[in-house]
Amino acid sequence: MASEWTAPPVERNEPGPLPEREALEAWVDHHRVLLLWKCSGLTAEQLTRRSVPPSNLSLLGLVRHMTEVERWWFRVHAGDQDLAFPYSDDANPEADFDDLEDADAAANIEAFKAEIQASKRTVARRELHELTFSHGPNPERHVDIRWIYLHMLEEYARHNGHADLLRECIDGMTGE
Repeated sequence: MASEWTAPPVERNEPGPLPEREALEAWVDHHRVLLLWKCSGLTAEQLTRRSVPPSNLSLLGLVRHMTEVERWWFRVHAGDQDLAFPYSDDANPEADFDDLEDADAAANIEAFKAEIQASKRTVARRELHELTFSHGPNPERHVDIRWIYLHMLEEYARHNGHADLLRECIDGMTGE
């Protein structure tokens, strides 16, 4: 009988004082690792456990959602790439959170890590002041790369707060 898969341990990071670009990159990385840290040591079943009804939040749903958010802001906007989301589409825009019955937690976590690497490669050649053009419903909207990093910090901070509550419900673990 095969042993049940559990999310691997993650070593947390915390950036020190850095120049602006390095600080933005380091703090986004900090939040990326923090999300994985909140998932570490849990089984696939635990990662798909929902919070309180009617919420559809789960740790694996948050990982899948942030995979799509990484793609949307760093690769589609900053990289001007035409890419579909790996989980959601027009017919099911909440699939990242909803469609977990047949989800492969290990593969989803690896997809998140791969998307992070693709995001980093995409923005490595972009300056913070460079503008991007909207690929969403507001075509007149222009933001710069700095705005994307700051938005990602806000997005991760919010969802890591959700992850903290979810993890506490699963096994009582709390943390930053």
